[in-house]
Amino acid sequence: MDSISIKVPVTIKAKLTEKLKERLINDFTKSAEQMELEIKQIEIDRKRELDNNPENAGRIQQFFGNEISQRRQRIAEANLRRETIEKLQIGAEITQGTLERQVELKIGDNMREIMNVEVLIEDDKIIAIRG
Repeated sequence: MDSISIKVPVTIKAKLTEKLKERLINDFTKSAEQMELEIKQIEIDRKRELDNNPENAGRIQQFFGNEISQRRQRIAEANLRRETIEKLQIGAEITQGTLERQVELKIGDNMREIMNVEVLIEDDKIIAIRG
């Protein structure tokens, strides 16, 4: 066998522009606000459940407490990400995720070059493919 076809990851990076920075900050802010609304709804649901099932107060408190805790953790993460983006300079490259690509490996290929591929985008347009 002289070759084999495999899937390898491709890192997707974005060049930070004013437009992207504004969008990311807005997304993280909205996410935190949404979690706050969910917490308020969970509080209402908890009160209703406690009123309807006082004999199960411990389990109800634990269940709804866990749900609120998860939302508060997501709020903290969204706020941290927003603060991080706010501090970044325009032109910085931020990792947005990964995709996969199909590659044909042949004897003698440089594995480092095959594995370290990045796609750089700016305002939703590909501006570079680095290998």
